[in-house]
Amino acid sequence: MKDKVLVSPAPHIHDATTIPNVMWNVVLALVPALIASVYYWGFRALFLSLLGAVTAVCTEALIQYLRKVPIRISDGSAFLTGLLLAFNLNISAPWWLPVVGAAFAIAIGKQVFGGLGNNPVNPALLGRAFLLASWPTLMTGGWQATRFGSMNGITNLSLISDQLQTIAPKAHALVTSATPLNVAQTLRDTSFVSTFTQSPALNTDIANKIFISLTDGSTLQNLFWGNVAGCIGEVSVFALLLGAAWLLWKNIIEWRIPLFYLATVAVLTFFFGGIPGSGMSFSVPIFHLFSGGLILGAFFMATDYTTTPLTKTGRIIFGIGCGVLTVVIRMMGGYPEGVSYSILLMNVFTPLIDMVTMPKAFGKVKK
Repeated sequence: MKDKVLVSPAPHIHDATTIPNVMWNVVLALVPALIASVYYWGFRALFLSLLGAVTAVCTEALIQYLRKVPIRISDGSAFLTGLLLAFNLNISAPWWLPVVGAAFAIAIGKQVFGGLGNNPVNPALLGRAFLLASWPTLMTGGWQATRFGSMNGITNLSLISDQLQTIAPKAHALVTSATPLNVAQTLRDTSFVSTFTQSPALNTDIANKIFISLTDGSTLQNLFWGNVAGCIGEVSVFALLLGAAWLLWKNIIEWRIPLFYLATVAVLTFFFGGIPGSGMSFSVPIFHLFSGGLILGAFFMATDYTTTPLTKTGRIIFGIGCGVLTVVIRMMGGYPEGVSYSILLMNVFTPLIDMVTMPKAFGKVKK
């Protein structure tokens, strides 16, 4: 009698990669950004971050208990969602904001669809969108300077600031108390120029001076290290790149989405990222790459396994789409940041991208 051969379902080649291994490695990669936020703003950054993470874990455990399914909070996915949600808040957010946001992200963004692997969009970004729609003032205002006193990172604004103080006090307040992307949006707004009482030539001259200061070497250096106002987990490009390098080295994330996302933003902002009359400069794309949540989104949110395409071609399309939408929202929208909504919108298109780019199965005959 011949020996029986048992064939299990594919895949037949396994490695040591598990869901907990992936999730906790991503959490580990976010630690440098968390340390940077504590360095610039103090332990309130750690408090809000842990509050979001713990709330997400408790919410998931409660819902899984009520659904009478195994409680799997040890896999790290809920902790990561809550941490990313908190990373998208500013340091002055009230304590209940990460609690409400994390609970919504888990309950509505994840568990209502059946749990991990079934959610159509990134839960943390959905939670952020919910908070932004519900409490826009808390989400877009109350920015705090770092412990070094920097808001927008501009180091040579004193002369321009004095001119603005005399010519247009309201414009002065907008520029000197805003985040870098908010300043850039203000300079593109025609109502900003209308606050001046002098000649149009002087108005344009001052706006250009501010924008040049916003994209010069010293300001870009502050953006890179994190000495600017912004959300908790997005300020330090250096810290985020350290975490991204770890994930790429461990083969946790795939390089196509971040590369094409960032490259698309860089190319488009080189041509369209300035203000009217400012011309093109290689420093403008760097400003847009370093500002806001682009690095955080490109490496830690747009690479989510569940909500992004399966194919290599699909990931390229996904990255390009995120880049185009981000630039369109930043340049033409009423909201200075476009990363969250661009990723959420491309999450919705993921099934269609997979359908279009999925290769034909070997041996299958097209009818």
